[in-house]
Amino acid sequence: MRTAAVVKVCLAVLIFLLIATARVATAQQSQPVDNQALLNADQNPNDWLMSPRDYAGTRYSPLKQIDASNANRLGLAWYYDTDSFPGTLESTPIVWNGTLYVTTTWSVVHAIDARTGQEKWRWDPSISHHNFPVGSAGNPNKVRTGPSVCCGPGNRGVAIYDGKIFVGTLDNVLAALDAQTGKVVWQVRTSEQSADYSITGAPLIVKGMVIVGNGGAEYAVRGYVTAYDAETGKQLWRFYTVPGDPSKPFENKAMKEAAKTWKGEWYKLGGGGTPWDGFAYDPKLDLLYLGTANGGPWVSKFRSQEGDNLYLCSIIALKPETGKFVWYFQTVPNDEWDYDATQDITLTDLTINGKTEHVLLQAPKDGYFYVLDRKNGRFISGQNFVKVTWATGLDPKTGRPMEAKDVRYDESPKTVWPGPAGGHTWNAMSFSPDTGLAYIPSLDSSFLYVAAKQFKPELGEYNWGIVFAFPGAPAPAGTTTPAAATPPPPPPPPQPPSRPMGFLSAWDPVTQTERWRAAGMNGGGTVTTAGNLVFAGSNTGEFAAFGADKGEKLWSVKLPPGFANPITYMVDGKQYVAILSGRSGKGRVYSFALDANTPIPPTPNLPPPPGLPAGE
Repeated sequence: MRTAAVVKVCLAVLIFLLIATARVATAQQSQPVDNQALLNADQNPNDWLMSPRDYAGTRYSPLKQIDASNANRLGLAWYYDTDSFPGTLESTPIVWNGTLYVTTTWSVVHAIDARTGQEKWRWDPSISHHNFPVGSAGNPNKVRTGPSVCCGPGNRGVAIYDGKIFVGTLDNVLAALDAQTGKVVWQVRTSEQSADYSITGAPLIVKGMVIVGNGGAEYAVRGYVTAYDAETGKQLWRFYTVPGDPSKPFENKAMKEAAKTWKGEWYKLGGGGTPWDGFAYDPKLDLLYLGTANGGPWVSKFRSQEGDNLYLCSIIALKPETGKFVWYFQTVPNDEWDYDATQDITLTDLTINGKTEHVLLQAPKDGYFYVLDRKNGRFISGQNFVKVTWATGLDPKTGRPMEAKDVRYDESPKTVWPGPAGGHTWNAMSFSPDTGLAYIPSLDSSFLYVAAKQFKPELGEYNWGIVFAFPGAPAPAGTTTPAAATPPPPPPPPQPPSRPMGFLSAWDPVTQTERWRAAGMNGGGTVTTAGNLVFAGSNTGEFAAFGADKGEKLWSVKLPPGFANPITYMVDGKQYVAILSGRSGKGRVYSFALDANTPIPPTPNLPPPPGLPAGE
């Protein structure tokens, strides 16, 4: 009897401990994402709480259950069919409390069980796929029916905070959704409905504010970044990236100074400079960093006859609570080649010449890798990571590019490296503190730039000011002569455009040299881990793991081409690597784990692609 009583007591204690442990674990997992959670995102190995994983934008995970010694045991754990429309998939998933949140084309948000791939909810903003009725080009009275998009209907992800998921949509709405149900909590329009803006980038949460940029420089709109209250959606501040009408009061001193670098009537269209992607935040310096896009129109004589055109193609530091301007660094003065500086911004500390430098890293479209002092924007070093012909180098003191002779195409066509696809674009760069290397999905490409003889801007049409049309296709509005839809081809340039060559580059920012490269592996973004791994995808559908230090290929799998940005996370003690793929439509999320054995599903049967929306 005594033994039985002891056993009962022990069982009761054991059950109590198990229940208490489960409750503690549940409480820990169920805590909403607050300011402290975001500040400590780099120390949370299990979740992926923001698009670049942490405020420093490293896309580095401390997880190492999967490492260089066992990566060859990776197998498919689960997959999820998104039924997405065709278009480039660019989203970085986020993971919180066992749920994976990801976006697909046309700003659709999906919530998925991160263990099983089962859908929890989806939210579709039901955006029209045509910005104006087909055939309305040239009609001054046309009525907008949908957004004007730059480069397809992609979306790069969501933000999470205080039980809400935040997403910017192609039709310029910032929406707050209930993280558990997907129901709309609030929505706010971030631009005039008639304007040629769109949102494709993931918002960033800083101090209870939702920071969001926009796209539209291809339509020559005026760029800006805005902060909204995460609880109510109330606008708190807005910072324009290029100056407005100089006959009116400037919004701040930064715009007054910037206006001195412009000439003409740029403000009638807007000027460009939209901050459509990269953001980072330094809590110690309390600085928000963003990058700005190309000028609009591309051709400088149609935009501003002279001057650097601040703050196009620039990295800008602001105070996050007020939007107050602190400093800038311009990568391409008076841009004429579509060289956005909107790419990933990474913050880290490096030892350079025996001194610890608190730096900002960026590999923008212009083909140079920049290392800056993130406190004041001081140039530390820069070197081209792809072939560059538009400049002969960077001034070693200021970082200002030394523009090559005869590369502007205002009067005659020019072939320039890189082309408008850039040396690096939205595909995510990652940085490993273990190897000290940045992993850049890179592209060697050139482009024949031809300025239009006449330029007439039009709402809803690409306002490039260049001739950019495939043989037999109508050229965009404002880029042709009245005599013909497609002007006669120019004389052959001295150096014809070449076939683009993509690769993954492991770049040492201290020595500004390439450590290793993997040919063809620039078909999506990257993630790197404490397991000495970097994951990347090719344009032909190969998703692979490489040794982060030496670049040896350790594992790969064949999937439908068109990769977004990969992540890694842990649920119930198991590490997963997830990637969204399939640009031709009906994209899938694939999640891999050690010794998983779900068969790779066949490629989805796709309907014939629909016609492109007007302006695409």
